[in-house]
Amino acid sequence: MPELRRGVRRGRVTDAVALNQQPAEKKQRKSNVKTRKAVAGGVTEAAERPRTRLAARKLKEEDKVIVQENPVIVLSKDIDIDKSKGKEVVGEEEKKVMAIGNDSGGSNKAAAQEEEGNTAPFPERVQVGGSPLYKVERKLGKGGFGQVFVGRRLSGGNDRSAGASILEVALKFEHRSSKGCNYGPPHEWQVYNTLGGSHGVPRVHFKGRQGDYYVMVMDMLGPSLWDIWNTSGQAMSSEMVACIAVESLSILEKMHAKGYVHGDVKPENFLLGQPSTSQEKKLFLVDLGLATKWREGGSGQHVEYDQRPDMFRGTVRYASAHAHLGRTASRRDDLESLAYTLIFLHRGRLPWQGYQGDNKSFLVCKKKMATSPDMLCCFCPPPFKQFLEIVVNMKFDEEPNYGKLVSLFQDLLGENPAIRPINTEGAQKIIFQVGQKRGRLSIGEEEEDAPRKKVRLGVPATQWISIYNARQPMKQRYHYNVADIRLAQHIERGIADGLLISCVSSCSNLWALIMDAGTGFTSQVYELSPVFLHKEWIMEQWEKNYYISSIAGANNGSSLVVMSKGTQYTQQSYKVSDSFPFKWINKKWREGFHVTSMATAGSRWGVVMSRNSGYSEQVVELDFLYPSEGIHRRWDGGFRITSTAATTDQAALILSIPRRRLADETQETLRTSQFPSTHVKEKWGKNLYLASLSYGRTVS
Repeated sequence: MPELRRGVRRGRVTDAVALNQQPAEKKQRKSNVKTRKAVAGGVTEAAERPRTRLAARKLKEEDKVIVQENPVIVLSKDIDIDKSKGKEVVGEEEKKVMAIGNDSGGSNKAAAQEEEGNTAPFPERVQVGGSPLYKVERKLGKGGFGQVFVGRRLSGGNDRSAGASILEVALKFEHRSSKGCNYGPPHEWQVYNTLGGSHGVPRVHFKGRQGDYYVMVMDMLGPSLWDIWNTSGQAMSSEMVACIAVESLSILEKMHAKGYVHGDVKPENFLLGQPSTSQEKKLFLVDLGLATKWREGGSGQHVEYDQRPDMFRGTVRYASAHAHLGRTASRRDDLESLAYTLIFLHRGRLPWQGYQGDNKSFLVCKKKMATSPDMLCCFCPPPFKQFLEIVVNMKFDEEPNYGKLVSLFQDLLGENPAIRPINTEGAQKIIFQVGQKRGRLSIGEEEEDAPRKKVRLGVPATQWISIYNARQPMKQRYHYNVADIRLAQHIERGIADGLLISCVSSCSNLWALIMDAGTGFTSQVYELSPVFLHKEWIMEQWEKNYYISSIAGANNGSSLVVMSKGTQYTQQSYKVSDSFPFKWINKKWREGFHVTSMATAGSRWGVVMSRNSGYSEQVVELDFLYPSEGIHRRWDGGFRITSTAATTDQAALILSIPRRRLADETQETLRTSQFPSTHVKEKWGKNLYLASLSYGRTVS
């Protein structure tokens, strides 16, 4: 990906010159030669130091001449082009996945690799924070943020402290160099300080650091739901899963009430109490390393919505679609993960199991969003489908109706709570509270089942996405289904009428073209190329002070690039990628660039970013269907859509805040199966003009 920087770069030379000068520079250091003239000329002998001011001034002027005679144009590439093979060569840095999560039973992969790299041996005995002395025995398991061992009390400890008399405990070790300990003790400690010992969360009796490890001394528990499922024919009865459902909901309700979401709900993180004890049927939720706050501590307000597509937290198999897409965690995500957990325990398998490779998370999320509740729950009792439909359509800051969710499973529970396979005491309290609440409600107040707009349900579709902005009355013209050979005549006719290209797009290898009188450009050039974003031509136009103003790509890999004079841009950079390049976009944001054009060709993405774009802030909305909720939240925050592109799998929208506030901020979007020619004319009547256009994945 080329990036052109203009102007003289003092004190630097081209790579070829620098390589030739390496031996000379070593000798210069020995001779104390420090003049630019000596370095540029490759002088290897000691230079005389100027003894007068006049001599020094002359030497300085000579240096300036040398630097000015060799101006340097620096090209930075985000994708290296192998000229001999004509293929893109992606560096190792590009291949790394910024993710915290794994697929299924067992540990977090990213963290597990890190743990394996820690060669520090685990201590044979542990004593932390005033605890008794424990002998470290067998390993119980490995979590995303540490490893757990059995600890047997040997001696010592404060007899007054809770847990000091317990003979057998769980010892959780986390290495001081692990990701969770970058700033001191693990984040999980803080979460347990708030949640430890509450309903369904084990108690932490002691914690501290010993050697290279942070250690927590916790309640010893029994088998996980994964263990039970695995040893019972990899299937569970409807009653068993219903008991798990209602008790899990009661645990999550208490956790959410304290301001936290768990972030990694799955069978491996639900444990029963120790066998042959009074708690052997009691359910616990463990591993709080990924827990985050959904509510601000001081104000009590819900955390702000955001999306970072390069950040994934959780376990791929059970994570919510929002987690895959990098959206800020909220209560709905725990409930969606619980839905997948329940369906897995009952059916024994989820449709997205088995994907492998670097794009596994992408494929799993795509499958999740394309699988309807009817299809996913076709072999489950009706409450499973009802539960899934509710939780996948919750809004970001919506408060779950835990009582209603628990009541869905009531008919599947045995009548006598004492003989149920799981203790449902917590759920019974919720059911009792719901009964009391309903008794107080009047008939007119009980309207919770009124139909609401669904957030995610719908059939995946391929449609036109068109964006309209309020403008002063102006002339605008559109063309669609334009073949390559007819493109030039439409453009020439528009230019003759005083119009310039403001937007281009493609559908079925045919072009759509928007021309209007309000671009502000002074002149334009364009190229129709068989390759997606022809590098040599773009660089040639950059030299002539043209900047990319619009791009489009076709399914056959060809592209249409429009470059204009009269833009406000001062520097540009672009990238072609096989997946949406959010990591690169985020890097360029930090350098002062903003996305100004975007397109796709088949499954490939092309993104253009410019300096001096006129925007003060920018965000991304990316989805496998259509990010309707995210768009409306961004609109409420003052953002407006400035670029859009879509493949057959995903739609991406760039939303920006302009530096200068618009007189009329009205913006509307449409999704249509055919080119929106009729709608465009209707919008013109309201002084709304086409600003951006793309064709690809949406939801009908």
